[in-house]
Amino acid sequence: MRWTIDPTFYPSARVAMESPPEKLAYVVALNPAAQSNGSLENPRGDILAVVDLDPDSKTYGQIVSQLEMPYPGDELHHFGWNACSSSLCPQSPHPHLERRYLVVPGLRSSRIYVIDTKPNPLFPEITKIIEPEVLKKRTGYSRPHTVHCGPEGIYVSALGNDKGEGPGGIFILDHFSFDPLGMWEIDRGPQYYAYDFWWHINQDILISSEWGTPPMVEQGVVGSLLMEGKYGHRLHLWDMRKRKHLQVLDLGEDNQMALELRPAHDPRKSYGFAGVVISRKDLSASVWLWFRDNSGWQIKKVIEIPAISVEQEKLPTLLKPFGKVPPLITDIDLSLDDKYLYVSCWGTGELRKYEVADPYNPELVGCLKIGGIGFQYSHPKNPQKALNGGPQMVEVSRDGKRIYLTNSLYWAWDEQFYPSGIEGWMVKIQSTPKSFEFEKDFFIEFAGLRPHQVRLQGGDSSTDSFCFP
Repeated sequence: MRWTIDPTFYPSARVAMESPPEKLAYVVALNPAAQSNGSLENPRGDILAVVDLDPDSKTYGQIVSQLEMPYPGDELHHFGWNACSSSLCPQSPHPHLERRYLVVPGLRSSRIYVIDTKPNPLFPEITKIIEPEVLKKRTGYSRPHTVHCGPEGIYVSALGNDKGEGPGGIFILDHFSFDPLGMWEIDRGPQYYAYDFWWHINQDILISSEWGTPPMVEQGVVGSLLMEGKYGHRLHLWDMRKRKHLQVLDLGEDNQMALELRPAHDPRKSYGFAGVVISRKDLSASVWLWFRDNSGWQIKKVIEIPAISVEQEKLPTLLKPFGKVPPLITDIDLSLDDKYLYVSCWGTGELRKYEVADPYNPELVGCLKIGGIGFQYSHPKNPQKALNGGPQMVEVSRDGKRIYLTNSLYWAWDEQFYPSGIEGWMVKIQSTPKSFEFEKDFFIEFAGLRPHQVRLQGGDSSTDSFCFP
């Protein structure tokens, strides 16, 4: 608890863009051996890596420490800060909080680690573990996924209920003790599948998306379910104060797996973007815009990326009948000025940059290639080395000038789409209105581990919510 406002809290995205550059990144990485060998027999857990991002440092572009989790097989995935700029919101102010703890769920184990970064940011420490049994008993949920620092607690989505089936949903952790408070929904209406969520915080509107229940995803994509249109394809709008379901925005059964949600950062705007992994019609991927007009909340497709034909011998078993590589949009990220949307195509190995100042008509202004199924695009640091995995979680610095990418999605899906295995890497990209290019000497390899999500010290473009324009 602080007596002055945390200097990393900003009233608006506009002010946050003037913050100093980040000096550290926290990166969760999966230990694939714990999954493939059976977690109970493998002593090594997943890790939280600390990466030096200070160009003036002697260890710039290197992993400076690794915090290993005490249990193997957690499958660390998405994570987030305990507190952020939403603490300055007038409807629920908590300016005495500080951005200090990382809340790191195990998507497979349902265990949650609370990690303290303050005593020494280079060597964070585990300060609390929420065991799966406690989480299930207190919330009725399992498989925790997205973490957002909310104005009155830490919001966490979950893919499944306490039995590992549906419905998934959202629960809240106490800001101070990190104890699970309980299930967030009072009236969930028709919502059953869960995945990501975020909000238009000044409008008291929460949006959630759909993937599938744990049995539908934990062993990889189930081809028959995909072709039958059984994966999630809807967004849900909620009254954030009453915790009540308001409306369904249906993308149609052809558009399978509506995952990442990125609302506009300006609290006066009523729109946002949703990434859709795949179309069962032609294996394309898409980005959709939700928005509110005089008719109420609407949704429309604004970006479509086609699948690419590839020689059959280069394709994994699942894709051989199609003869194509799907883009597989697995993450999107919106710069704090709401001008640029970055789209990760984990299948085709592309990171696309769209100008979205007019959100109804995005314009493709850049594309970088690295990894990819059947392509194995290299990085400028070693042009001779073929890379696997593809652009996955993408993180944008607060000023929008630096982009960070990792290449692992989810263990079972890694094995399915990249059956020869994924060698983990993290890269950095310089992005300005006139250029979009890899930083040549920034290429970090994760020996034996698979990096997933990046969180930047002091915040980034997918962490904070702002209540002032």
